[in-house]
Amino acid sequence: MKDETPRAFRTQEVYQECLRFVAEKHHEQKVPGSDLPYLVHLCNVCMEVMAALPHSEGVDGDLAIRAALLHDCLEDTPTPPQALEKRYGSDLVQTVAALTKNEDLPKEERMADSLGRIKAAGTVAAMVKLADRITNLQEPPSFWSPAKRKAYQAEARQIHEALGELHPWLGKRLEAKIEAYGQWC
Repeated sequence: MKDETPRAFRTQEVYQECLRFVAEKHHEQKVPGSDLPYLVHLCNVCMEVMAALPHSEGVDGDLAIRAALLHDCLEDTPTPPQALEKRYGSDLVQTVAALTKNEDLPKEERMADSLGRIKAAGTVAAMVKLADRITNLQEPPSFWSPAKRKAYQAEARQIHEALGELHPWLGKRLEAKIEAYGQWC
């Protein structure tokens, strides 16, 4: 029997399922420097990606939204890639894996490696990384030193330089957020 449910409603159910999944995986985590559940960060990244979709010709919007919700799952939870692949497919796990820092590398090499893998993965991965940094360029935690704040802004510039052209609309948003972040440096 053919499913008569309109595609938009099936898609909405997929997003709701992803949201429940990440809520469970990140349930004890907080947004750094706050008491907010980490799910707020994931939803903020997702909203940035959703806002960018009208400016994203040829992009798989469903993949982009799911990747935004799941982007920290491999890096910040004990979820194995195989579990994501079984649940969401190889395209999604490849995108999320590209967004996951390689903890086996020395810290000073991780960002360059990460940016290279994100570029190779394509526009959806770049969109999520740009949206992630846009979201993170809010008022920093009060315990961050001025040097850490400046380093975070410099890292944002590195992300913009590497990925901004892959999605110009998000690139411009990130550029504006980098400048605004200067008030805390």
